[in-house]
Amino acid sequence: MSFIEDARWFAAPPAAGANAGPGRVTLVGAGPGDPELLTLRAVKALRGARLVLYDHLVGKEVLRYVADDADLIYVGKEAAHHTLPQESIIDLMLRLARSGRSLVRLKGGDGFIFGRGGEEAQALADAGIAFDVVPGITAAQGAGACAGIPLTHRDHAATLVFATGHLQGDGEVALDWQALARPRQTVVIYMGIGNLPVICAELVRHGLPQDTPAALVEQASLPGQRCIEGTLQSLPRLALQHRVRPPALIVVGGVVALRPQLLKGLQAMAA
Repeated sequence: MSFIEDARWFAAPPAAGANAGPGRVTLVGAGPGDPELLTLRAVKALRGARLVLYDHLVGKEVLRYVADDADLIYVGKEAAHHTLPQESIIDLMLRLARSGRSLVRLKGGDGFIFGRGGEEAQALADAGIAFDVVPGITAAQGAGACAGIPLTHRDHAATLVFATGHLQGDGEVALDWQALARPRQTVVIYMGIGNLPVICAELVRHGLPQDTPAALVEQASLPGQRCIEGTLQSLPRLALQHRVRPPALIVVGGVVALRPQLLKGLQAMAA
C-alpha cells in the first residue's frame, strides 16, 4: 500500500480558531482485537475522534466506534512491509497536531508494551504537544485469558517476563537468555514467530529443560484464535506443521500445562 497525504487532514476545524495552537493527541490502546475488550475510556475517545491514525493490528470491528465522517489514516507496520517507517509516523502525527488537529493515535494491545508508544509520547512531550494515554489490554493478557493460560500462578510462576523476539540490527535475537531461562517464571515473547527455532534453542541452551511446556497463541481473542501446545523441543516443528502466522505470541513456562484443565471451564462457558 502506497502512502499519499491528503491536504484535508491538516485543516483545523473552524471552531478551533486561527490562534488555537496545536491539537491534543490521545494515545489509545485498542486491546488484543476483540472489540468487547476495549476500555470504556477507549470507546469514549474513539467516538469523539475526528481524526484517527491506526495500526495494522487494529481490527475493523474496533474502528466501528469511530464516526463515519471522521478521517481514518492507516499507518500500519507488518513484517517486511511498513506503510510508513516509525520516524515518518511520528513526523506525521506532530505535523497534524501542529496544524491544530486533535487526533487519536490508535494501537493494538497497549501502546506502552512493545507498541512504540513510549517513543511517540517522548516526541509529543519534546514538541510541547499535550497528550493523554489510554491503556489497553496487552496481547499477552488477552492471549492468556482467552487461551486458558494463567500468566502467573503460585505453584508455577512467581515471575512474569515480556520480551520481543524480532531481529536486531545485527541480525540476531539479542535477549538476556539467562534471565529468560530462570525456573518458576512465565515468559511471553512478542513478534518472535519468525525466530521461533532460535528462541527455543537458546532457552534450552541456557538452562530450561527441553520438555518445558510452551505454546503459540495466534490471533488472540479473535474468532480465528488458535493455541498450539507443545514443549521447547517440539514447538518449532508444531509451528510449521500448523502453519502458524503472525500475530502470534510465544508463551513458555509451567503455566502452559494448566491449559487442558482450564479449557474445560472455558468450553463449558462458551457452550
